Amino acid sequence: MSNMEHKFLQKPINLYLSAEHDCSYLPDRQANSLFVDPEKQMTAEIYSELIKQGFRRSGSSVYTPYCKKCHDCIPVRLNVRQFILSRSQKRCRSKNKSLEVTAKQASFDEAHYQIYADYVTSRHPGGGMDEPEDDKYLDFLTSPWSHTTFFEFNEHGKPIGVAVTDIVEGGLSAVYTFFDPSPEYQKRSLGVFSILWQIEEAQRRNLKWLYLGYWIKDCGKMSYKDNYQPLEYFYNHSWNSIPPDQL
Repeated sequence: MSNMEHKFLQKPINLYLSAEHDCSYLPDRQANSLFVDPEKQMTAEIYSELIKQGFRRSGSSVYTPYCKKCHDCIPVRLNVRQFILSRSQKRCRSKNKSLEVTAKQASFDEAHYQIYADYVTSRHPGGGMDEPEDDKYLDFLTSPWSHTTFFEFNEHGKPIGVAVTDIVEGGLSAVYTFFDPSPEYQKRSLGVFSILWQIEEAQRRNLKWLYLGYWIKDCGKMSYKDNYQPLEYFYNHSWNSIPPDQL
């Protein structure tokens, strides 16, 4: 694989280009990812700098899309200090006012895992995630160096969802959210509630940013992030208030 260096930190970090593979988000596209050297001794402090440069983590792997013919995956972050709830978001918050949120350690919990297994089986059939394994569950959501919290959503003492969140310098990073896919919760918009709650948590901590991962205009699973404003978009090596498709 290719070897590159990134020099925004005091010492260069070796980066490795993945082999080309089918894109997970856009049909008939080929994708590559740029990974931080797995031998690099990663820390939460280094990751805080990397996330400012458009990187994300999956488990302990830190990466950013680096496709040869496509630049549609755009890292985005929300300025929570300027965020204003829309009418639909206010309705979502109201529908879920009975929920209690508890901070939990990022460790294995059987109840959490069962919700996760049901969620990925229901939401991602045929996508490679629909055969979850308990020994790989934490490998996907956590890492030994990140400051990760599982925010558990409870309804009358029963856990019905978890927002996996990293605490980074100046903000929070929404890593992954999973929730009970049962019909009784489908009208609750728990995915929306999760983001709204993380926005409020960042505000409570006097932080500025909620990092939301990648925005992809032509992918419904990723374009919904437009509903949270004001977003900043990372392209041309800097954060911008205008999405690249509007330039």
